[in-house]
Amino acid sequence: MFGFPAKGEECCSTQLIDGDGTFNVSGIEHFIKEVKLSDCGLSYAVVSIMGPQSSGKSTLLNHLFGTNFREMDAFKGRSQTTKGIWMARCAGIEPCTLIMDLEGTDGRERGEDDTAFEKQSALFALAVSDIVLINMWCHDIGREQAANKPLLKTVFQVMMRLFSPRKTTLMFVIRDKTRTPLENLEPVLREDIQKVEVVALSSFEEKEELFKEQVASLRQRFYHSVAPGGLAGDRRGVVPASGFSFSAHEIWKVIKENKDLDLPAHKVMVATVRCEEIANEKYSSFAANEEWCELEAAVQSGPISSFGKKLSSILKTCLSGYDGEVLYFDEGVRSAKRKQLEDKLLQLVQPAFQSMLGHIRSGTLDKFKDAFDKALSGGEGFSSAAHHCSKFYMNLFDEACADAVIEQANWDMSKARDKFQRDIDAHIASVRAAKLGELTAIFEAKLNESLSGPVEALLDGANNETWPAIRKLLRRETESAISGFSDALYGFDMDEETKEKMLASLENYAKGVVEAKAREESGRVLMRMKDRFTSLFSHDSDSMPRVWTGKEDIRGITKLARSASLKLLSVMAAIRLDDETDNIESTLTLALVDSPSNAATNRSITNHDPLASSTWEQVPSSKTLITPVQCKSLWRQFKSETEYSVTQAISAQEANKRNNNWLPPPWAIAAMMVLGFNEFMTLLRNPLYLGFIFIGYLLIKALWVQLDISGEFRNGALPGLISLSTKFLPTVMNLLKKLAEEGQIPATNNNPQRNPVGASMNHQNGVSTSEISSTASSGVTSSGNGTEYSSPRKEE
Repeated sequence: MFGFPAKGEECCSTQLIDGDGTFNVSGIEHFIKEVKLSDCGLSYAVVSIMGPQSSGKSTLLNHLFGTNFREMDAFKGRSQTTKGIWMARCAGIEPCTLIMDLEGTDGRERGEDDTAFEKQSALFALAVSDIVLINMWCHDIGREQAANKPLLKTVFQVMMRLFSPRKTTLMFVIRDKTRTPLENLEPVLREDIQKVEVVALSSFEEKEELFKEQVASLRQRFYHSVAPGGLAGDRRGVVPASGFSFSAHEIWKVIKENKDLDLPAHKVMVATVRCEEIANEKYSSFAANEEWCELEAAVQSGPISSFGKKLSSILKTCLSGYDGEVLYFDEGVRSAKRKQLEDKLLQLVQPAFQSMLGHIRSGTLDKFKDAFDKALSGGEGFSSAAHHCSKFYMNLFDEACADAVIEQANWDMSKARDKFQRDIDAHIASVRAAKLGELTAIFEAKLNESLSGPVEALLDGANNETWPAIRKLLRRETESAISGFSDALYGFDMDEETKEKMLASLENYAKGVVEAKAREESGRVLMRMKDRFTSLFSHDSDSMPRVWTGKEDIRGITKLARSASLKLLSVMAAIRLDDETDNIESTLTLALVDSPSNAATNRSITNHDPLASSTWEQVPSSKTLITPVQCKSLWRQFKSETEYSVTQAISAQEANKRNNNWLPPPWAIAAMMVLGFNEFMTLLRNPLYLGFIFIGYLLIKALWVQLDISGEFRNGALPGLISLSTKFLPTVMNLLKKLAEEGQIPATNNNPQRNPVGASMNHQNGVSTSEISSTASSGVTSSGNGTEYSSPRKEE
């Protein structure tokens, strides 16, 4: 059933520790790769053999396990064959069985150093082996030194003191057994040593065939040695195959340094190193994984469908590979290293995961914004649209995040969700603020339009009813705007306090419009006052321009116009949006319009100039547009700028009076009548003189009308004379030319042979000389003087 390996089957071997005690690291690594020990997990066994030098250890191993250890040549003498510790793989036995051939004890080659190396190699063999074969001669049983009994006791005592070993099977192989039965030899071996396996073999030199049969029978016991009940059935402290090289190296290092050898701690140390190495390998493999690299690159540019499933699958494959390789190491160590590997992997993939969350958040937020804008454009109420869109897209965000979740990560998604909720709330707040701003701007524009123009017009026509009218206008327009604004705010579902604040703000804005317009108009108050004065002073009650004929009461008109201008100043002096009274008008009237004597008397009584102040009584400074001092200064400037108009009116009136009083005084007329009686009688006796006088009168009248002498002298004597001097000669020439043209018409039609003078004097055949003169004088237009002529029959 069981046999030796076929001829030619390879058997790999290497020197594990040389004769100087140096551990062959590179050799053991190469050996492990050759025999593929790392794939065995815990399914492997280590068998070592110790015994006296030249006791046939290598020969036994070669026959028992099919190894190729060097054997002693008996014909060359008995000497040391194996130096240090050699290792080979058993051929043809499953599971994988490693054989260690230790240097023989009690050799003369080492001399005094023999005992130290014996202890070190024996301790190393017991520490790393599952089965230890102790090769000894049958005739040495019962002896103290020959049976290596002191060495074995020392090794066992050290092992019991240094660590709690797993159950290592000790198998005593009795060579060249004698006739003494085995059952009689076994008690002697068990006397001072723990339980052991005892096997007896015949002499190889004397009974070679029997020896081989016995070896073949013993070989069968090494098949499936790691199975429960087998020679190496206790696997509790076994180092996994992938860590054997490192473990053996570290054990030998501790033994060489004569340090305490704590195998459980050593087991943890080996597990820590190997698990960390495997974890690093898996991490590097994951980082270079093509599928992961593609996924990492793709997520930078946009969201990926089933991102969580894909990444979880890659991570699962990596962690499963780690679990498979560290399965037989210490559970606590491999779990801790797995957690570290998992943390490192999650730390590596977290930026990609965060990028994915960022894409989900930004994409979902953009969709929310579009849907929200469409809902508002479709007429849905702001609060309703915000609630529905927010709820829908929060659920959409949760679904997208669930698709991106990595199974191995227990990351809290609440922060990302809260961030997205804050983004939605911020957008809703910004849109809300924009919409409310638009509504506010619309109603403010309406208020501005409905108040600015009317207020300006009311202030322009300032009177006692100006501010009551402005208050009424403000109240009406404000109530209308607040009513509309309140209805518009209904869809925003805001609390009453906020709503009241916004309505109050709109009401204050309306007041601000009125106040701003009043302040603007107050800056033009001097111009308004002068316009009002000019309007009242230069026009009559029918709005017709005044002609200063001399009958007008200039003083009364001036006072009336100034009183009206002062009224405008008093209206513009302060803002009166409250129903409170003030004494601004009376103060201004008393200080500026009343007679100087009254004003002086009043000042003497009060001993105080009412306008020598920067504030008005009963009027707060915030409502003051023009201070008393400014009113006084404005009034002074107003009077100085309107004084010229009054002066011109007085001058025009005096000139008109002088023009209308061209007759001499009555005494002069009486003197002329007395002194000119003789001349008057002469005229009566000779009517021809009357005719010449009448013609002269007509000519002078014509010149009077054409030159507009009365009008020229209205502006004064000197300006009138200068103007008449420039117009006199052209007017006389035009008049004579017209008379000549009129005189030729009757001579041509009636009798060309008649005397023109007689024709002009004949009242029966044509127009009288007076009529011709009147017509000529009225029809002539003065060239270059700009004076228009009157109706042709005006002077008749």
